[in-house]
Amino acid sequence: MGLFSKFKEKLKKNSAEYLEDFKEEYVEIDTTKKKSTNSKIMIRSFVLEDFPDIKPALDALREGYTIALINIRPLKEKDIVELKRAVAKLKKTCDAIEGDIAGFGEDWVVATPKFATIHRGEKTETIESVESAS
Repeated sequence: MGLFSKFKEKLKKNSAEYLEDFKEEYVEIDTTKKKSTNSKIMIRSFVLEDFPDIKPALDALREGYTIALINIRPLKEKDIVELKRAVAKLKKTCDAIEGDIAGFGEDWVVATPKFATIHRGEKTETIESVESAS
């Protein structure tokens, strides 16, 4: 028996043992399971009339599939200190989820999760300038 024949025979034995080890193991995939609707990106608007109104926007951002458009005008007209507190909370959450936040116009803030960034043009301000203008 030649050198290659011995080597080939040895490989056959090893591959047969190898295949037997994995013969009983398999993974079953459930194809009837419905896809989650959370995988779609949602753009939601929120209105801040009081500080607690920020919670639904924060929760939506933490889920990771929502871009939040937040109207800050009612809180801005009511209590500027609470507005600054709410914007700071939004900024902190965006930093934690590696998202982005910016103000646009006088009365709107946009906050995004990690997958999106905000283009900053002439009408879009960084959030620091929104806080200092308030």
